[in-house]
Amino acid sequence: MPAAGPWTSEIPAAHISVGELMAFFGRKQIPAAADPSARDFAVVLHGVTKLYGVGAAAVKAVANVDLRVPNGEFLSIMGPSGCGKSTLLNLIAGLDDASSGRVVVAGYDLARLSDDARSDLRLQRIGFVFQGFNLFPSFTVEENVAWPLEFLGCRWYLARERAGTMLNQVGVTPGSWRRRPAELSGGEQQRVAIARALVTEPQLLLADEPTGNLDSHTGQAILDLLRRLNTERGVTIVMVTHNTFAATYGHRTIELRDGLITHETPSNRREPGSVRVLPLRGGGE
Repeated sequence: MPAAGPWTSEIPAAHISVGELMAFFGRKQIPAAADPSARDFAVVLHGVTKLYGVGAAAVKAVANVDLRVPNGEFLSIMGPSGCGKSTLLNLIAGLDDASSGRVVVAGYDLARLSDDARSDLRLQRIGFVFQGFNLFPSFTVEENVAWPLEFLGCRWYLARERAGTMLNQVGVTPGSWRRRPAELSGGEQQRVAIARALVTEPQLLLADEPTGNLDSHTGQAILDLLRRLNTERGVTIVMVTHNTFAATYGHRTIELRDGLITHETPSNRREPGSVRVLPLRGGGE
């Protein structure tokens, strides 16, 4: 596993293959047993540390982090580049192993799961939203959203029906369903990516800088969509962002610096837009 970095370093968007992405997301089995003591929490971290390297040259990317994310919470994680945000998401996703401590997701202690079982967990219990979208360039919009269901054994016509329902829910109109990703705007591609992340009805959505490649107007529309999915469908969201305005969409914000949680807001719901909007990068809708 490479050093700390965003998931797009694991599966580069420009060179992604069907085989790579299917291996990343999983197979068809369901992990056998869960930890009932963590059933009220989507994510529980106990004293989690992640080291890269050995000896005096070792870098502590995450340092003794304790964190509980209740089911249904929208958690924002902020911090400067290199502070450990994406490493923390990688650990929650089971893409990397903690050097010490416990990572429990949806009641499953990840250290006790095989690689195949972790892949199954990602496919069936966790949705992913990437900064770079990571859509298959040769697939249509509909195919990009439907393939995880087909991979789970769903008949294709049922998978397409479910994909259409999810695309409608995230605001992608039927006129776009037969298009390829290159024919869509950045905002439309991110909506498709969110539909794909949610089509298997995961309990947990992990978002790594979901507005990072979008302009401020389009980014806010995506944030509004994430908030609606959280409030109306009860999806637990853990979102990494460097943007103060984006972070206000969470029930709670934790700030990381040098792998440590240095600050945490109260758990009260704040009104999005209560702070100054910081510009987001990229093109428009």
